Amino acid sequence: MSEDYRFKSFERAFKRLKEVLMEPKSALARDAAVKRFEFTFELSWKAIQRFLEGEGTPCNSPKNCFKEAYKFGLVPDSPLWIRMIEDRNLTVHTYNESVAEEIYGRLSSYIPLFEELMESLKRMKS
Repeated sequence: MSEDYRFKSFERAFKRLKEVLMEPKSALARDAAVKRFEFTFELSWKAIQRFLEGEGTPCNSPKNCFKEAYKFGLVPDSPLWIRMIEDRNLTVHTYNESVAEEIYGRLSSYIPLFEELMESLKRMKS
């Protein structure tokens, strides 16, 4: 898979996440937003992984890729990235409605992080 394909997939997933977060709050919107967050997160770290491989810096896990992305200047040093990784781990491995509600309440705070990452990847690619 090419770097461009992963980036485009990340971009599309992110757009879909933003769309669902604009929907009125409901159990359906919450569940869709959490699932779209998972997709966006997965594609974001895979885009980082592909980019860093091209730079000669391999990474094999989300946490490792985000750590390398920070070192490379793709993402800022922010505790929100760690929180996002933790939230993703919670949503992927368990389903608990109260946890989903908590995470849903934090998703909008992750939008600027994804936007910044997307802009950094675009800038570095050109």
